[in-house]
Amino acid sequence: MSTEEKSIGKKILSFFIQDVPESSPATPSQSVAPEPQATPVSQNVVRPPETNASTDKKFVDHFVQLLEKANLPGADYFEFMQTMKSLSGLGLSEEKQFQAAWASFRTMGGVSDINILVNTANQYVQMLENDKAAFLKDADAAIKERVGNLQNQVKQMQDENKQMAEQIIALQKKIEQNNSSIEKVSGDIEEQSAKINNNKAGYQVTHDFFVDQIKSDIFKIQEHLLK
Repeated sequence: MSTEEKSIGKKILSFFIQDVPESSPATPSQSVAPEPQATPVSQNVVRPPETNASTDKKFVDHFVQLLEKANLPGADYFEFMQTMKSLSGLGLSEEKQFQAAWASFRTMGGVSDINILVNTANQYVQMLENDKAAFLKDADAAIKERVGNLQNQVKQMQDENKQMAEQIIALQKKIEQNNSSIEKVSGDIEEQSAKINNNKAGYQVTHDFFVDQIKSDIFKIQEHLLK
């Protein structure tokens, strides 16, 4: 990467979030011609589902840092998409833009096999899936630890109340104190559950957005370059 270029993290973010400020890219020569069709490879073209969900900024930052650290050496999917982005203002059709980007990418990156784009993109998808599995495991453990303990406290105090209700009137004060504690702990349960579930939902939406975007790029690469 040239020292004059912005960080790879900013580049990665710009592929997925359209309103990231960027400096104007140099306009490629109009003489760039689309590369001839490549020999099809034995991979199924999968159309990724569309998503209209909003992303969570903290998870956007998380995934950008994750992808930045995982950026593979040499020219790959991310460098190709950077070339694509530099052509976005030329008014080319999507197919022509992919073909022109591939022609430029081959020249600058020294890459001749389109499968490198698909394979490296799939590696990033797998890395995101692994991160998702780890996140969900931690989230479930947090629910079990925090909410589970609170639920046990509620059950214990309810059992105490049942026993004390059968005792003499002197224990009424203790029953009332426990009822007050139950109300507070129940509120804590709802609050903790809502926070964790909202966090899980934000992660899932952001994860799906990143994965769907990469899968969409994979499909377009296959659709436009692997004919």
